[in-house]
Amino acid sequence: MDNRSVKALRRVDLARATGCNLETIRYYETVGIMPDPPRTAKGYRCYDDIHVRRLKFVMRSRDLGFSLEEIRGLLGLVDDRAQTCAQVQTVAETHLEDVQAKIADLTRIERVLSETVARCTGDAAPECAVIDALLEA
Repeated sequence: MDNRSVKALRRVDLARATGCNLETIRYYETVGIMPDPPRTAKGYRCYDDIHVRRLKFVMRSRDLGFSLEEIRGLLGLVDDRAQTCAQVQTVAETHLEDVQAKIADLTRIERVLSETVARCTGDAAPECAVIDALLEA
C-alpha cells in the first residue's frame, strides 16, 4: 500500500470521518471522482486517510459551487502532480466569474420580486400584482 496510512476504514467510517452521505460516496466512486478503494482478502472495501482527504477536498469544492467536471479537472492536476498555481487559478477565476454572474442574476430577480410584491395589496380581491407581472412576461 504505497505511502498510505495503515488505518483501514469501512465506507461507513469514511462517511463518519467526512460527514458525507454513504450514497454520495457510492456516487462519487461510480462517476470516478473517488478512486476504487483496495479490498481486503474477504472483499471488503478498505479506505484510508488518503480517501478521507480526497473526499473532504471534493466536499469543500462542492460547497464552493464547483461542478463535478471542474472538480475532476482539479483532481486530475493533483493526481498527475502536474498542477501549477496558474492552472488552478484559471479554473478558480472562471468559476468565480460564474458565481458573480449568478449573484447578479439573483440580485436582479430579488429586485423585480421585491417591487412586484410591494405592489400587491394582499387583500381578497381577485386582481393580483404578482399574477399580473407573471402574465406580462
